[in-house]
Amino acid sequence: MEQTVHHAPELERHLLRRSVMALAAGRDHCDGCHRTPLVGERVHVYDGGRVLCELCRRERREAPVRSESVHGSEHGLTVRRAA
Repeated sequence: MEQTVHHAPELERHLLRRSVMALAAGRDHCDGCHRTPLVGERVHVYDGGRVLCELCRRERREAPVRSESVHGSEHGLTVRRAA
């Protein structure tokens, strides 16, 4: 018996797009160039909560409120064994 496989390319694209958007929504991004900073890269936070990467920081004259290093997902999001 031969089974016919029906592909639903529109549905597949929709599901893929939705999952990528959900992943991107949880990530921090540069407010200047909109890219996601790499792990270990420094980001700079300005008044009002604006976050800029190292490259976009050069365009601003004022000093940032604070600078911090981008951490990987293992910081604070690890699964721990329940007692």
